[in-house]
Amino acid sequence: MANKRTISWSMAMRDLRNDRTRRAGVREERLRATAGLRSSETLSSWRGRSGRRYIVGVHPLVEAEVFDVTDAVILAVKRDEAGTARVIDIATAGSYPSEQARARWMAEVQDRGANEMHVHRLAHDDRERRAVIEDLRQDGNEDC
Repeated sequence: MANKRTISWSMAMRDLRNDRTRRAGVREERLRATAGLRSSETLSSWRGRSGRRYIVGVHPLVEAEVFDVTDAVILAVKRDEAGTARVIDIATAGSYPSEQARARWMAEVQDRGANEMHVHRLAHDDRERRAVIEDLRQDGNEDC
């Protein structure tokens, strides 16, 4: 009697995908669908710890942009010279923004090196926005 384990191709691919997700952690993944577009820098996505993907709009980290965002999740991002993005902080933007609080947040994340703002607008309520924030927070990372 041989101890041979038979595994289907789809199960093997699922296991490989799940293993890769656990190893990689939170990371930016450029959208392949926008690769040929001139404005491909305006859309991107982030892969959370759960493996879920969140589509974001990429904006400069300036006051006018920060104050215009409502009902969304905002990621303060530092992009290095090689083009690698790292989340500095994550915040939720409610329906009634406080300009003073946003100005303080923006100054704080800029001091920590953030140079972009990524905005996820597809979370419909505060509960969903909190879930997105928890999924995108780095484990053991003091920055976020």
